[in-house]
Amino acid sequence: MDFQLSDDQKELQETARKFARSELMELSREMEEKAVPLPDAMRKRYAEMGFLGVNLPEQYGGLGLGHLEALLVLEQFAMISPAVAWPIFESATGPVRTVEHFASDKLKARILPEVIKGEKIVAVSMSEPAAGTALTDLKTAARYDGDEIVLTGQKRWCSGGGHSDYYIVYCRFDDEPGAKGIGAVLVEKEREGISFGRPESLMGFRGIPSADIYLDEVRVSKDNLIVPKGGFGKLMTAFSLERCGNATMGLGIAAAALEEATEYSQERHQFGKPIVDFQAIQLKLAEMAMKVEASRLLIYRAAVNASQGLPSILDSSLAKCFSNEMVVEVASKGLQIMGGYGYSKEYRMEQRVRDSYAWGIAGGTTDVQKTNIASALVGRRFNQRACPFFPATQRE
Repeated sequence: MDFQLSDDQKELQETARKFARSELMELSREMEEKAVPLPDAMRKRYAEMGFLGVNLPEQYGGLGLGHLEALLVLEQFAMISPAVAWPIFESATGPVRTVEHFASDKLKARILPEVIKGEKIVAVSMSEPAAGTALTDLKTAARYDGDEIVLTGQKRWCSGGGHSDYYIVYCRFDDEPGAKGIGAVLVEKEREGISFGRPESLMGFRGIPSADIYLDEVRVSKDNLIVPKGGFGKLMTAFSLERCGNATMGLGIAAAALEEATEYSQERHQFGKPIVDFQAIQLKLAEMAMKVEASRLLIYRAAVNASQGLPSILDSSLAKCFSNEMVVEVASKGLQIMGGYGYSKEYRMEQRVRDSYAWGIAGGTTDVQKTNIASALVGRRFNQRACPFFPATQRE
């Protein structure tokens, strides 16, 4: 068991760190203030540096490295802001990996090179007004019509909604109830019948577009099928890697909060000495450091144990849940250390606090992760729908 990064991993990490800090600090501020996404030109820069294909296959233009290498890069960008890290999150751990793992060779050959070159963006479209955590309640309908798939429905909380070029739409085929009817289809933004709601105004996540998606008899080629009906369980396995990406976004925010609070505590003087000389500040910094390092180790373990495959539900849920709760605590302590300056928009700490809450909601809530952890411990899944107090006929 080796807890040291290799020389190549350190070099990649340092390259990402230097790029993020030299190229993205001011841009991230503008994205936050104006709530605008990463400019296309900068996304192309990411591509030129190889950041959009770190753990994607070489045959499509990726670097072919492991998940750990991708997460090392993601953390450095997330330390600047989630918005500038978002394209890497999507390509390294998000919906692009669903395409890479489950789509046909023909579809992968079309989509993956476009993403790796920075030409196209892929988003996942799962949730609906009445189907969030209870995703098997989704109603977006899909049917075959000759060589086409026709989709009708409404999607909600789609990060990238209205901005991304492709959407992995979770849908119900042939009106078949429950998980058995659910599959996923790739839908291009320019398809007739697709439209978008107003941009969401969120507490954090500024610079990451989000909007409802409306599908009105949208027709796509049957070649756009990623997972046929009955593949809901397969789709959920892809979220083990997404959980690690989610956890790393939180880790980046927390690591940046710790870094800034540590620097501030040595520069800020009160009562004739740096505030770091006060034991109350020392304890806060130590607590922040412990949580950040523990989170980093859980994430790294999940990634390394997965090798080139997908992390286990237990490893990824442990990493995500701990990081989700950790980042809120660490960012809040950072704000407290900086006092009024931490609360001011002139500094980045207040943004980190706002952004910290998103990760325990996105990609499965912390309570869902704890249920996953308990399920792994006892060796069985829990039926969240069953009610022990009433017979099934009354529940219906």
